[in-house]
Amino acid sequence: MSPFLDLPPLTAAHFAAIEDKVAALLHTDADVIITQGEALLPLEAAIRSAAHPGSTALNIVTGPYGQTFGNWLRDCGAEVVDLGVPFDSAVSAEQVADALRARPEIDFVSLVHAEAATGNTNPVAGIAAAVHAHGALLMLDAVASVAAEPLLTDAWGVDLCVIGGQKAMGGPAGVSAVSVSDRAWQRIAANPAAPRRSYLSLLDWKDRWTDAGRAVLPHAPAQLEMLALDACLDRITADGLDTVIARHRAAAAATRAGTRALGTLTPYVGRDEHAAPVATTLRTPPGIDAAALAATLDPALPVQAGGGALAATMLRVNHYGRAASLEVVQDCLSALGTALGATAATADGARAAAAGAWRAATAPAN
Repeated sequence: MSPFLDLPPLTAAHFAAIEDKVAALLHTDADVIITQGEALLPLEAAIRSAAHPGSTALNIVTGPYGQTFGNWLRDCGAEVVDLGVPFDSAVSAEQVADALRARPEIDFVSLVHAEAATGNTNPVAGIAAAVHAHGALLMLDAVASVAAEPLLTDAWGVDLCVIGGQKAMGGPAGVSAVSVSDRAWQRIAANPAAPRRSYLSLLDWKDRWTDAGRAVLPHAPAQLEMLALDACLDRITADGLDTVIARHRAAAAATRAGTRALGTLTPYVGRDEHAAPVATTLRTPPGIDAAALAATLDPALPVQAGGGALAATMLRVNHYGRAASLEVVQDCLSALGTALGATAATADGARAAAAGAWRAATAPAN
């Protein structure tokens, strides 16, 4: 029998220890709940727990996930104020502060840290400061940013922080987590519409697990996924979180530099400071269909067409987890250069530009 089919049950103590490792990764002393499903589960659970008829939410839309959050908030009966910016840019703390001043009744804010689908990232620290000065609760989707850029949950004042393990952490997609501040628990407990006796219920987890001393698991966990999450957390600790973050930043810088040297494609997110470290999105020029181009590449390469309406005009190079390496970036550039008919000299120049950007991004600070 395979050793993976004959494992002893995951104990409550082991489950709690993995939660503690997640809390350390998030730099939080708040309760952390590991949910047994991919990250859409705790994202929806957080919104349905905190939003209710009579509440007013500011939903910051910098990509497709922000659009999804707005739909959930409206479904909960909340009045939703959408703050949208072009998907090739980032929202600013000033824009958020202006939106909050215009609507003093806003009591909940939803924000995506990094949008892997569009390749942008938002300045959470400044936004969180504006949200807390206003007195609202902040929910952050950090699925694509955790382990790729700093995430200081408590220092920034993030009330609900949702992560998944499948991107920069290099772990499984089948489990996810959410940290819940005391302020968030108070709001959820006071919400008569918060899910109970439901897979979406954070309060069920609090009552049956967190507040009960984490002594008895409320149900059988997804054991292999939990062990994989534990292993990837240990790997991040062994490598050093700062090192992992630096590797992702270097991969993004190398991809952008190499793409510019290649010539035909251009970064979808124009400003480097707005670019996410987990994925670089690229515009294809008129006459080149992104989906058709992606279909010609080796499927082992982390390159795909954009989603939805962007499928014809956007390519996405995913450089997260194990793909956050100079070798992978250069392999992607070589394949794109070949597919686009670049000369050998141009392809060599793109790889050299990527290598130079990687060295600059990883050079020790003076």
